[in-house]
Formats: sequence, C-alpha cells, structure tokens
Amino acid sequence: MNGNNPYAGAPGVVDAGRPEEVDLTADQKDALRQAVATIVTRTESYLPDGYAVGSELSYGTNGPQATVAVQPPIGHAVSAGFSPDLEDIEAGLDDEDREEVARGLAASAAAQVMSAVGDDLEPTAR
Repeated sequence: MNGNNPYAGAPGVVDAGRPEEVDLTADQKDALRQAVATIVTRTESYLPDGYAVGSELSYGTNGPQATVAVQPPIGHAVSAGFSPDLEDIEAGLDDEDREEVARGLAASAAAQVMSAVGDDLEPTAR
C-alpha cells in the first residue's frame, strides 16, 4: 500500500514526493495577468460578436496555471492552458507565443461553429 502513496519515500524524508511550492511576487503575478489579458484581447479581436472569451489564473503547488477559453455561440467551448516557468514570467511571455495562442483559439472556436452548423445551411441570398 505504501507504493501507492504519492508521498512515499525514504524513511526520514518528510517531503518525499511533494512538489516544491512556487511563490510569485506581486510584480510576477501582475506580469502574468497582463500576458493572459493580452491573449484574451487578441482572441476577441479575431472573433465576431457572440463569442464569449474568458480567462482564469490559479496558483497551486505546481506553480502558476493560466487558462483562456472561448465559448462560441453554438458548439463546444475550446480552451488553452499553460503553466509558465518562473524564468518565462520574469523575462515576459513571448509576444509571438501569445499571438499564436490567440489565433489558435479563435480558429478552433470558429471550427466548432462550423462543425455544429454542418453543411445543412441554405444560403439566404444568391
């Protein structure tokens, strides 16, 4: 049974198996919030009205985790999550990476709408 315990380890080693906690400074948290807000804004700029874009930040024992999600008017929601390293946060998340995530989310959300609608639409005009 001891092998199934995630904290099992050598006798006398109290923290065996526990991840090292990562504490962010206020500046690092602000930088991460700004980076995620940029992704949300860029994603919204690629989509028409009717798409809801949101984000969530959490700070757990594995470090910071960010998720950006898009709920299209019809179809399933799509999301992208990432856990940046402390070095990435201090250096600033790469602008190209933020742009790539925003484009990918917008494209995936549009694909969800196209998938939900299918080929059964009749054109309203010729």
